[in-house]
Amino acid sequence: MIRLLLIGPPGAGKGTQATIISKKYGIPQIATGDMLRQEVKNASDLGIKAKAYMDKGELVPDSLVISMLEKRLKANDAGKGFILDGFPRTVAQADALDVKFKELNIANFAVIELKVNEDSIIQRLSARRVCSSCGKIFNLLTEPPKKEGTCDDCHGSLYQRDDDKEATIRERFKVYNSKTAPLIEYYAKKGMLKTVIADGSIDAINGNINTIIDQAFHG
Repeated sequence: MIRLLLIGPPGAGKGTQATIISKKYGIPQIATGDMLRQEVKNASDLGIKAKAYMDKGELVPDSLVISMLEKRLKANDAGKGFILDGFPRTVAQADALDVKFKELNIANFAVIELKVNEDSIIQRLSARRVCSSCGKIFNLLTEPPKKEGTCDDCHGSLYQRDDDKEATIRERFKVYNSKTAPLIEYYAKKGMLKTVIADGSIDAINGNINTIIDQAFHG
């Protein structure tokens, strides 16, 4: 039974690593944003309540998100474990999650922090370019197009998303440092935190994560 919480700043690669781990171990990757959109799409009781907040431009309350998460964790595909990708994001959410885990008799879980250098993340993310026609993603540093400003596949023009602009990335880091970074101390005090330096290759990072998984769940 593998139960993981992945935390880390924007651009650390949480989604990428969660996808790899999900496929390797056959456990669901649970991103609360995706879960929320699915509940709204299905017009479930929880989804209808969430949509009422979203339509007013308000944040969905933590209690409602936790209720959705409880429902998701009880699904059949979570029977062998799960990966929480990007949740909790605040200490208040972590407290609420602890209470819910105790109710569900979920005791053994690992918290992995993907630690990155802010400047290197900004450099990497701000180098991303997206094809305006087919949506293919390039990176001027690691995967540049053969012809500047032009997609290799469909020859569409490349552009930079607002989310990938330096000012936007720095603002997201500010939010992370004030709201989410305290989770690192929170889980460290509980003796549950493992840290992986996430500045290397995807394979190297994944190898370090797998070592932690083996020690935590197969040791």
